[in-house]
Amino acid sequence: MPVSVKICGLSDRAGLDAAVAAGARYVGFVFFARSPRCVSVETAAALALEVPPGVAKVALVVDADDATLDDIVARVPLDMLQLHGRETPERVAEIRARHGLPVMKAVGVATEADLPALDLYAAVADQILVDAKAPAGAALPGGNGLAFDWRLIAGQRWPVPWMLAGGLTPENLAEAVKRTGARQVDVSSGVESAPGRKDADRIRAFLSAASG
Repeated sequence: MPVSVKICGLSDRAGLDAAVAAGARYVGFVFFARSPRCVSVETAAALALEVPPGVAKVALVVDADDATLDDIVARVPLDMLQLHGRETPERVAEIRARHGLPVMKAVGVATEADLPALDLYAAVADQILVDAKAPAGAALPGGNGLAFDWRLIAGQRWPVPWMLAGGLTPENLAEAVKRTGARQVDVSSGVESAPGRKDADRIRAFLSAASG
């Protein structure tokens, strides 16, 4: 069975078109100023209007306040919010109720001690993103091109859909899926030629690997 793919950090029409043409099921727009993949609300809105039906449009935010979220949701036609900061379970539930959109919560994993958080967030989010935990002092909470030990979640299941992220590339995707059983994956830096610059050939290669 093919693995569903989310191409995150899209910032221009060429990258978006490559992701859609290759068969991505989700496309992500980053609203985090320190990220090389950050887009303005205007750019995201224009890109989102070009996404065909059946492809979910996701906004990635990091500890965004209500005013910021209100502005994004009002101006960009979205299907999901992805929370990639230190949002508490209570904050996740609050955002979900306020905006009426499905919410995906990213949870960083580095050791076994990080696994209980996945259960906490699975109780309040519509999906969870199992990501590599950012190193201490890292400028970005994700998109660092780092993987975690996939054996930590081998055989793990949660009551909501989940997505594997962190250091995935066209070259290691098959092994990651085999080790974790993931049916959904998220990639950003692994399909770039430079930080923030999506590479159409790598996008196609990644989707090809996901199709088995």
